[in-house]
Amino acid sequence: MRGDYQQLVDEISAALGAPATLEDRDFGLIAFGAHEGDDDDVMDPVRTRSILQRRSSAAVRAWFEAFGIARAKTALRIPPDPAAGVFRGRICLPVRHRGIVHGYVWLLDDGHLTDLALGGRGAPPDPRIAQAMETASRIGALLADEARAGSELGDLLRELLEAPAAGRPAAAGALREALREGLRYSPGAPLTLVAVLPWDTSDTDTAPLPGLPGLLAACALSAGGGPDGGGGGDAAANGTGNGAGAAAADRSRPTAAPVLAALVRLRAAGALAPAHAVAEQLLRSPRAGAGPAGATPARGTPAAGGGQPAPLGPGAAGIGAGTAELTALPATWREALDAARAARAEPRLGPVTQWDAIGAYRLLTTLPDPAPDPVVGPLLAPAHAELARTAEVFLDCAGQASRTAQLLGIHRQTLYYRLGRVEKLTGLDLDDGEHRLLLHMALKAARL
Repeated sequence: MRGDYQQLVDEISAALGAPATLEDRDFGLIAFGAHEGDDDDVMDPVRTRSILQRRSSAAVRAWFEAFGIARAKTALRIPPDPAAGVFRGRICLPVRHRGIVHGYVWLLDDGHLTDLALGGRGAPPDPRIAQAMETASRIGALLADEARAGSELGDLLRELLEAPAAGRPAAAGALREALREGLRYSPGAPLTLVAVLPWDTSDTDTAPLPGLPGLLAACALSAGGGPDGGGGGDAAANGTGNGAGAAAADRSRPTAAPVLAALVRLRAAGALAPAHAVAEQLLRSPRAGAGPAGATPARGTPAAGGGQPAPLGPGAAGIGAGTAELTALPATWREALDAARAARAEPRLGPVTQWDAIGAYRLLTTLPDPAPDPVVGPLLAPAHAELARTAEVFLDCAGQASRTAQLLGIHRQTLYYRLGRVEKLTGLDLDDGEHRLLLHMALKAARL
């Protein structure tokens, strides 16, 4: 199907004699036509980045959307803006199907399209524009079909990840059959799941980025997961997953913004490079990292306010272990979601991390979401954020004062002064191993 898009884009380029680029409605690159000639200015920075990075930036998206492209039903002319890196004007052809915009075709104007009639207000368009819009409609139908197929696979993936243990074999069989029908999967092929947290689901007309290489299916879920917190509850009984075991099935999970679950095909069970590539592309989507307005806590600072949820900030992605069994995907999902939560909590891990790389968070993410320990609670107040960070870095450094002071950029005497204040505030003895463990885990848990 990707070849069909390229052929149609080339058809538009030939009809209008201008380089054309096709992007989905999230400004992800689908196809582009070569530009002829020696004029390097045709390759303005915006088009170059779109081709090289497979996606336009959020700033570019906002700039173009300000011209009303998402609402347009006919071709639009976009003027150049060298300050924004748009050296050439553009003609935007909205790609629609049954009233829904699925993408955009962009035509670079080197000057020969300036007087081209686009139509509107009772005036007919130039026949070449009319032909290009007809081709854009054919592209829209293809994108709509692909979105529909992606939505059906996403629904089957959601059913599997949310199914109780007894219902997973049937749900896995339905997903397996649908993937095989779409020539996307062979039984025994290794798979994994990517979790992107948070994910904006306000735009329900769009299927989640079906064109990424290796991405088989995607769906949005609650961050709490399925009936046992995302499928990890009986992982130990299945011999898979993070070992949380059936005892975790009735533990409460924190609920938050929706999270995207993306099923990715791997080349080998332990080779997670395709999952990393998909995760990085998904994080570039304008729907990744969306959340309520408000300040984001400073990086490296535990959640303030005695455990109150912090405003949502940049997105993060987690990757579960590879598996060849579709019935094991709920356990893989638990790993991916826990890794995404850890990556958001601990900047040094992210923005993309694997479950096997999150260290102590492998344990902490399986626990309920209790109130902070009463001893450590006072340290989590916003007024003591600097002390909390100092204590956490000190414990991360295994109590090595010189290394801690170097990382914090402070004198050792300043470090000792702050640690003394931490001990006075909490009543803990930082020379006591159990006290250190309590404080360390409490600070890490506050991030989640």
